[in-house]
Order: sequence, then C-alpha cells, then structure tokens
Amino acid sequence: MKLTAKVTPLALALLTFVGAQAQAQITCNTNGCNLQDTVKVTVATVLRLNLSQAATSLTAPNEAAYDAGFQLDAGPTAGIKANRSWSLKVSSSAGTWTGANGANGSKVAGDLLWATSSGGTYTGLSTSPTNFLTGSGTGNTSQLVYYKTLWSYSSDTPGDYSLVVVFTLSAP
Repeated sequence: MKLTAKVTPLALALLTFVGAQAQAQITCNTNGCNLQDTVKVTVATVLRLNLSQAATSLTAPNEAAYDAGFQLDAGPTAGIKANRSWSLKVSSSAGTWTGANGANGSKVAGDLLWATSSGGTYTGLSTSPTNFLTGSGTGNTSQLVYYKTLWSYSSDTPGDYSLVVVFTLSAP
C-alpha cells in the first residue's frame, strides 16, 4: 500500500516560513559567548531647496537710480538642506524682461544682476545657469540673494517689468 501526502500551498508557505525563521535565528548556550548582529541601511540623497518668497518686488527706479545707472534690492533667501555635496545655480527663464503697459519688452535679462553680498561682485543673469553657491552637504545652509537692476533713461520706459529668476539645486 502506497501512502500519498497532499501538501497544500498554505502548508508549503508555513513550512518555508518556519524554515527561514529557523535559519535566521542564532543562539548561544554557553557562559560568556558572543553573538553578532549586522545592521544595514540604505541612505537616500537629501536635496531640498526653499525660497523665502515666490516674488520679489524691486524698488521702482527714481531719478537718483537712473542717474546712478542702477538700483540695489534684497531678493529672497535660498535655503538648502542636503546630506551630500550640492550646487545651486541661477539663471533667467528668458533672455528679456516681459514688458507691459508701455515698458520696454526688449530689456535684456542681464540688466538684473545678482550677488551673495550687498557689496559683492554682481553677475548679470542669462538663460545659461551660473554657479550661485556650492556646499559639501553639511546640513542647513541659507543665503540671501542681492539684486542690482540696471536702469537707463534712454531705454527703460515707464511701464511694468518682470523677469523670472530660476534657482536650480543639484548634486554634482
């Protein structure tokens, strides 16, 4: 007489689970023995950019700003959180400002300059991203953006001007 055992899928799963559990356990039955546990984790990249404001209202140029050829303003504060090296770049979304209500729509993006300090070296914006700030991933970093807008009697007519400034955070 031949006996046949029928193993259901549930029974097979239980046997497999019990076998895996038995293999995963380690025991020590003697005085002073040591056991080891290896801990593992995969750390993901953290890169976070925050701007303190979504729009900056620049100071309207007056006669003194036209005479000087520029107007200084504080922009947003860029906040970066990272656990690795990073680079923050700045650019304009277009080659020219958008003009409305009589404003000169061909005012070049480079007429808006940026710096990391009010008395620093200012760089004109373009559609090509330029290094603004870099870091080694030491946690939190923040940097105030300083703007210098160039104004000219001959080309900057009355009206409304706007330009989108793009900040791009990336890991090198």
